[in-house]
Amino acid sequence: MADIKALAEELVNLTVKDVQELANILKDEYGIEPAAAAVVAVAGPAAAAEAEQTEFDVILVSPGAAKLGVVKAVKEATGLGLKESKEIVDKAPVAVKEKVSKAEAEALKAALEEAGAEVEVK
Repeated sequence: MADIKALAEELVNLTVKDVQELANILKDEYGIEPAAAAVVAVAGPAAAAEAEQTEFDVILVSPGAAKLGVVKAVKEATGLGLKESKEIVDKAPVAVKEKVSKAEAEALKAALEEAGAEVEVK
């Protein structure tokens, strides 16, 4: 029993590279096809941590019926003039702001939606 527990402990502590090497040995020497899901499951948490998004784009999908209110909201959020803000709204779908923090993106999304726009954060 202690040997199996030690083996399990070693398997849990394998790196992604070690898991790939083990999979190749099992396939080449023993003819055992490792389940692809097992390899993905081991690599999953590390890959998810690396892929955590820190910058967001706020996309105006549609200004909706209250276009003037959306133009004012874009003007206020971007600091642009009324004409430039209207041009942005007229180009929808368009990025209103790019590479902003999650908090800023959510605040801008809320302001634009309150004005009647359809907005996405990517």
